[in-house]
Amino acid sequence: MRRFVIGSARNLLHRSHQNSQFQRPLLSSSYRLLSSSPSANPSSSSSSTMAPPVALNNINPKVLECEYAVRGEIVTLAQKLQEEIKAKPESHPFEEILYCNIGNPQSLGQQPITFFREVLALCDHPAILDKSETQGLFSADSIERAWQILDQIPGRATGAYSHSQGVKGLRDAIAAGIEARDGFPADPNDIFLTDGASPAVHMMMQLLIRSEKDGILCPIPQYPLYSASIALHGGSLVPYYLDEATGWGLEVSELKKQLETARSKGITVRALVVINPGNPTGQLLAEENQKAIVEFCKQEGLVLLADEVYQENVYVPEKKFHSFKKVSRSMGYGEKDISLVSFQSVSKGYYGECGKRGGYMEITGFGADVREQIYKVASVNLCSNISGQILASLVMSPPKVGDESYESYSAERDGILSSLARRAKTLEDAFNKLEGVKCNKAEGAMYLFPRIELPEKAIKAAEAAKKAPDAYYCQRLLTATGIVFVPGSGFGQVPGTWHFRCTILPQEEKIPAVVSRLTDFHKSFMDEFRG
Repeated sequence: MRRFVIGSARNLLHRSHQNSQFQRPLLSSSYRLLSSSPSANPSSSSSSTMAPPVALNNINPKVLECEYAVRGEIVTLAQKLQEEIKAKPESHPFEEILYCNIGNPQSLGQQPITFFREVLALCDHPAILDKSETQGLFSADSIERAWQILDQIPGRATGAYSHSQGVKGLRDAIAAGIEARDGFPADPNDIFLTDGASPAVHMMMQLLIRSEKDGILCPIPQYPLYSASIALHGGSLVPYYLDEATGWGLEVSELKKQLETARSKGITVRALVVINPGNPTGQLLAEENQKAIVEFCKQEGLVLLADEVYQENVYVPEKKFHSFKKVSRSMGYGEKDISLVSFQSVSKGYYGECGKRGGYMEITGFGADVREQIYKVASVNLCSNISGQILASLVMSPPKVGDESYESYSAERDGILSSLARRAKTLEDAFNKLEGVKCNKAEGAMYLFPRIELPEKAIKAAEAAKKAPDAYYCQRLLTATGIVFVPGSGFGQVPGTWHFRCTILPQEEKIPAVVSRLTDFHKSFMDEFRG
């Protein structure tokens, strides 16, 4: 590594000396830096009047442009209130902050899957695998799986670097899981393991966006990761609006309209982002709709970026999750027909292992030369963390019928998913009982995105406070009840409409408190601002 850095530095100096335009400043500044002669009077400039070397007016403007509402102003205020309650419990009219702002299940009491954690524990401390007590504390299949995984990791050490795409044996397990899910082959060499899905999204934006003239079609409402990533990489977000009136439907006619509009402005649209199941909107696409989307991408030469991290979170029996890869292959389209990137994460589903930072992207339909460039970018970060890699393999290859852990694993999984479905229905019904609020059915994911009609007086009060009306409502809700919602303006929405996003993740026994506090606050708020 040192030889690489030294060599790079020498090359940089060599290139600089070759370029006469930069030669003099380099030599001059080097001389001033190294000279011991007191050529300048240190008291000639006062440090008190010097501008700081880093300020808002000289940092990367793309950083200023990017926003991430899920952890924005409302959450910062919530954390401040939490500290105040901790220091002085009677300081607010509520005893705790109920975080309904982010898909972070275990922070709200969801328990991890036992089998997954047993395997992780054994892999992290393999010395206990040979101890007799281990047989009584851990299931036989978790011990066996840990041995299998350790045999695939360099040095049998979870503290070691791996291949930049991830441990090959873990990618083999994930590919087998994808194949079992879809019924079509999967290649482990198409899989890049990442620290959650977010770095994979950033990697693809980095690959696709060359300038502000490159655009990415994104749903509105959208998960702010996409708008933030496009902004950071200097591209243009090309919005397409989901149809709230049809349960947040995705119409191909809308895609075509927005694509043509962007092209008329000189934007080269590179890719289409589809989030299925939807975040923040909770809808699940029908297979026929997916086929039309695949056809659209093929005809228009767009990369299909399929965010499928909520694939396990489906709450309606009449619908089923289908991966875009499965749909495209079932249409007869292969590697040469469509470029497709599928994202998966260990943070969502029934596992909710957000802090472990595990995930992957499956890349198909890219040439070998482009794949080399993706691998190069992945190599810059060396590798994703090994615990996250192990979890990603376990998520896609859980216990099977006949394994010792299968019954307990199935009970834990089904218990979490059925509870999430009940919580979603309870909150949906509660929202639809509020004056001026309409909430579509939660078919999947972890969120509801109700629309709220705010009184004119409330909108004017928000303007006076220099806030978006839905942000004003959410801030008032927080300070009155301790409930944290994210304003819809952070996700994008049809101009003139207002929404908020609420997770379904507070534990089931706390949902009645959320409903009660929200109902009382909403009535009071509407009465306060009524015509």
